[in-house]
Amino acid sequence: MPDSQLLMPLDKLDHGAVVEVEAVLDGDVESLILYRDGDAVRAWLNSCPHAGRRLDWAPGRFLRSAEGYLVCAAHGASFALTTGGCIAGPCRGDALRAVPVVVHDRGIWLASSASAICQSGVSS
Repeated sequence: MPDSQLLMPLDKLDHGAVVEVEAVLDGDVESLILYRDGDAVRAWLNSCPHAGRRLDWAPGRFLRSAEGYLVCAAHGASFALTTGGCIAGPCRGDALRAVPVVVHDRGIWLASSASAICQSGVSS
């Protein structure tokens, strides 16, 4: 995948794990959240739709509720890891901005369409 960025090897992301990685989108370094669900990987910008702050309480350290939701460290918004949708808190009904990634050749890659999607605000 010559025009894509390798974000991390797939075997370094355990099933059910949430990690932070950095990627270059439209020339800017952005913090991304990766979540692995079996062989699928989902990615979002590490930015709460409520106030634009990072979701992690320390770099790469995320809060999870007892139900398994991702919780914003700043204001307690809860996000479903299957969709990125906010299910509780100040941004209920909104969603994290999805970033397209692909799993290929045992790696997690930023999809070549990621810059255009993040720029336009359209999520996949």
